Amino acid sequence: MVLRNMGDLKNIVAGKPTRKLVLAAAQDQHSLGAVLRAWQDNIIEPVLIGDREGIQVISDENGYNISGLRVIHEPNTELAVEMAVKMLSNKQADILMKGKVGTSILLKCVLNKEWGLRTGNLLSHIALFEVETYHKLIAVTDVAMNIAPNLKDKIAIVNNSVSLLHRLGVEVPKVAVLGAVEMVNENMEATLDAALLSKMNQREQIKNCIIDGPLAFDNAISLESAQHKGIKSEVAGDTDLLLMPDIEVGNVLYKSLVFFAKAKVASIILGALVPIVLTSRSDSEQAKYDSILLSAAACK
Repeated sequence: MVLRNMGDLKNIVAGKPTRKLVLAAAQDQHSLGAVLRAWQDNIIEPVLIGDREGIQVISDENGYNISGLRVIHEPNTELAVEMAVKMLSNKQADILMKGKVGTSILLKCVLNKEWGLRTGNLLSHIALFEVETYHKLIAVTDVAMNIAPNLKDKIAIVNNSVSLLHRLGVEVPKVAVLGAVEMVNENMEATLDAALLSKMNQREQIKNCIIDGPLAFDNAISLESAQHKGIKSEVAGDTDLLLMPDIEVGNVLYKSLVFFAKAKVASIILGALVPIVLTSRSDSEQAKYDSILLSAAACK
């Protein structure tokens, strides 16, 4: 299957069981609006945890009807997140979503050793983009969780991402491991990791995908650019997943695509007990809605 636009995500979740989503610190306009829209589309059954008065004020100002929703009043943000995470840990819900709370507070609860959402796998962030100048949706990882992933981390990040892409119907995801250049350079660790990942894939140490690298960004997304440089690659120009060398590169690319290219985006955290909708504060209501769709598709 080829995912061509964000509308394809809705087609994937259509007909699947309605998932219970818990919005932690729910007094956030864009998050609340996205959750209500997904509820109206029968994608999720929401539980709102947060400051009831703040939630009601936002609802009144925007014409939201929350009368049919379960709202749990907890004005203390950290306690609201703790309550949300415990619900997921006790398997009372399927998806966790970040509301008006800092990422560090949310992740502190998610990683709690007693009642958090650890599985033993590395947590990683993935963003799915619809860009007008590319022929299908393209995923980018990791732009928000792992600061400077080593080779072991990158293997885990690839495995997390490939598993998600399989659930989205991409049978053999094509993974481009990015570097500043397409040649291995002993002074550039990203190119060494890329070469190792590519070889590990060839030897089936990393399965169910095709990995090539190092590839510069232009080679990864443009077959013409790759051919101009004499690069022979199954991935070049048809990439499904871009693996970032570090968080700085990923974060800049993410925001460049959103603000310069006006790309549509959906993003979640993988590797926890449940999918986690963790978007940027600057992300639109539409981006949060699409992220809910992605999290519903990610549910096992």
